[in-house]
Amino acid sequence: MYQFTINGVVYQETEDENLLEYLRETLRLTSVKNGCGEGACGACMVLVNGLAMRACLLSLSRLQDKTVITVEGLSEREKEVYAWAFAEAGAVQCGFCTPGMVISAKGLLDKDPEPSAARIKEALRGNICRCTGYVKIEQAIMMAAQALREGLPVPTDVAAGVGARAARMDAEAKTLGTGEYVDDLKVPGMLMAAVLRTPIPRARILSIDVSAAAAIEGVAAVMTAADIPGQQKWGHLKRDWPAMIGEGEETRYIGDALAIVAARTKKIAQEAVRSIRLEYEELSPLLSPQESLADTAPKLHPDGNVLSRVAFARGDANQAIETAAHVVTRSYHTPFTEHAFLEPESALAVPGSDGKLTVYVGSQSVFDDHHGIAAILGLPGEQVRVIGKLVGGAFGGKEDLSVQHHAALLAHKTGQPVKLTLSRKESMRVHPKRHSMEIELTTGCDADGRLVGMRARIVADTGAYASLGGPVVQRACTHVSGPYQIPNVEINGMAVYTNNPPAGAFRGFGVPQSAFACEMNLNLLADMVGISPWEIRYRNALEPGAVMATGQIADASTGIKETLLA
Repeated sequence: MYQFTINGVVYQETEDENLLEYLRETLRLTSVKNGCGEGACGACMVLVNGLAMRACLLSLSRLQDKTVITVEGLSEREKEVYAWAFAEAGAVQCGFCTPGMVISAKGLLDKDPEPSAARIKEALRGNICRCTGYVKIEQAIMMAAQALREGLPVPTDVAAGVGARAARMDAEAKTLGTGEYVDDLKVPGMLMAAVLRTPIPRARILSIDVSAAAAIEGVAAVMTAADIPGQQKWGHLKRDWPAMIGEGEETRYIGDALAIVAARTKKIAQEAVRSIRLEYEELSPLLSPQESLADTAPKLHPDGNVLSRVAFARGDANQAIETAAHVVTRSYHTPFTEHAFLEPESALAVPGSDGKLTVYVGSQSVFDDHHGIAAILGLPGEQVRVIGKLVGGAFGGKEDLSVQHHAALLAHKTGQPVKLTLSRKESMRVHPKRHSMEIELTTGCDADGRLVGMRARIVADTGAYASLGGPVVQRACTHVSGPYQIPNVEINGMAVYTNNPPAGAFRGFGVPQSAFACEMNLNLLADMVGISPWEIRYRNALEPGAVMATGQIADASTGIKETLLA
């Protein structure tokens, strides 16, 4: 028997379990978020006897005779002050990390009502924020400390009118943990889902035996590709991404789904997935664009291994470079990058009594989700409704279907609500990344450092499926010349399929990669000319009326030189 106090209420439990699961699933204290489940992010921070601790690392057996406080357990005065301070400081964006920040702040302020900036930074060491950064959060805690210490009234005036500064409308709900993310939702009769994924990136699936999984008590449904009632493949611009890989087909990356399970509990669903018997032939994966472009490379898709090409030129780049006073040629490599948003993907699909299906999502486009889900289910659009809940960070990584279609398939099959939430590990395996790129760049300038020509070749690893790889490479190519006047350019780019995770949208959409190469070459040219990196940029910066590398004319809003001067 374990006895402990949570938010002033005494609880007794006979079985040990994870504190985070207990708080969220048993007590429904959903201000405590599951961001990683491994003690890394701090989204599940709680106070245990006044110390800020991560709930995901604690079990009930460690709480004997101890007191736990979550944001729900704060006093009304504390809630009022923290909600005001975080909103006023602009310290709230996606909000997924914010309740954990508040708990860490309370743990500090209860001991040190007038903390230094250094003490606040120290108190937040266990909390990760991926949206706001930490400066505004630190300011919010300093403001809350003063208000609590001095008994200051919380302003109630709401700014209104054009140009007036106003707090986010959702700041209070996010700060106090009352805002709803998909995994916070729970409805009567809800089943939990799990997914069987390929054990290796490239395999030919010989058989998928789900009989043992289907026989487990508590399992409501097991589905494979053969059970998909509509289209098997979907995609934003190209339908090349299967909802599940079927027998006789090849997997293309480590996140490919082979079977999906709905069961009474998450534990039963995961047990069922482990009991599925899989036979496959291991195939050699293509792990780089160079391997995929080789003459002997197998085709990963029927149309071949090149998703898209971009090519454009203006002037005579070769001539300009040959006659330039200074020329720099370099090859650059940028790696895949993980978005690391704090909220893992989650979807809840709920069948209605009218035969319509409602899917709650935490993604970046309910319209794209709607199109994909309806097509995969084989239903007319009016039979599917998609509702967006709060999104705990995304940065481009939640534009593709990840869990939405699988939850919808299982709910449609069982006639019961189904929720599917990925673990952090599974999330990183499944969703697209920032494109890895190989960039060969030549830049030339005259003796005064004025750019005369550029030649670029960009090869992007777009991974297993198209996602938004085509437009990403297009943006990389059109922006490789930077915000500079270069009269002669020759730009070529391509997106190449591999057996790596798909690459798609990520803040910057291909531009950070090519901008990195452009700016590095500029630094090297500045050294050769004998001027500063700032000066070479100022001399070549676009001005209103200037023609960009793509032929676009810079309009009156162009302020590169003003920015450099500032």
